[in-house]
Amino acid sequence: MSDSGKHWADREERGSFWLMKLTAVAAKVLGRRLLSPLLYSIVLYFFLFGRTARQSAWQYQQRLAQWSARDDLLPTHRKVFGQFMAFADSMLDKLDVWNGKLRLEQIDINDPAQLRGQLRGERGQMLVGAHLGNLEVCRALAEIGEQVTMNVLVHTKHAERFNRLLGEAGATHLRLIQVSELDPATMLLLSQRLDDGEWLAIAGDRIPLHGGRTVRVDFLGHEAAFPQGPWLLAGLLKCPVNLLMCLKHQGRYHLTIEPFAQLIEWKRSTREQVIALWTARYAARLGQFCLQAPQQWFNFYPFWKTDDHAS
Repeated sequence: MSDSGKHWADREERGSFWLMKLTAVAAKVLGRRLLSPLLYSIVLYFFLFGRTARQSAWQYQQRLAQWSARDDLLPTHRKVFGQFMAFADSMLDKLDVWNGKLRLEQIDINDPAQLRGQLRGERGQMLVGAHLGNLEVCRALAEIGEQVTMNVLVHTKHAERFNRLLGEAGATHLRLIQVSELDPATMLLLSQRLDDGEWLAIAGDRIPLHGGRTVRVDFLGHEAAFPQGPWLLAGLLKCPVNLLMCLKHQGRYHLTIEPFAQLIEWKRSTREQVIALWTARYAARLGQFCLQAPQQWFNFYPFWKTDDHAS
């Protein structure tokens, strides 16, 4: 299989843990000021030689511009490079989160439904985010804000390693859980966590690694595969779903938390239609968030390819 044909998780699994580990150590030793040139150089290398990532960013910007009818968003080499640099900047901000250098006062929180007041409720809820902006800052809400235990559901096989890394960084209220398959044991575990007042967080924009359930819906004017997992989980666990996004504007993070679905339910004959409906609503809202921060889309792979092409 060619490199361009590999699934996004195949590529990221190989080095993401050690990259994070080395970067975290380097941040402690060098500090952000000295680390920044090194990290920007690495990202520049991937911009110059990562053709698939570069083409994917170009396609995303083009479709966002066409979907929104905004010619000012049409891609240029400068704008695509800017998207790569925004990713490097988000990596540095992640380190600030891990090292406890980000304070709640540095985050503008948009919470019109006062959901933060429910973080310590009797039963937990689900937060669905995306690889838009900085998920780490969203997760930091658990650490520096309400200090509620947040279970981050991931596809990575190295969840335990990441948990150790988070622990070394002092993140005591974050826990990564691998959910490659929604087997009975996993469902029981997640249900218990919710009953204990803990919350679940999951990204709704990346499909599973091996044969996970997906649904194709419109995103920025073209069909793309999205995971069914978040909506299946919410329906089976009977918990409310909220959207969580954190976008950077003029050096400050703006975190938005908003209700999305109070209850997702279906009959056996309508499950596929219900899942497709909620996925389509999520994709539509995600597109609106993309317009707020066009260069903070950090899915550097062919997002609109079919499963057969290993999106």
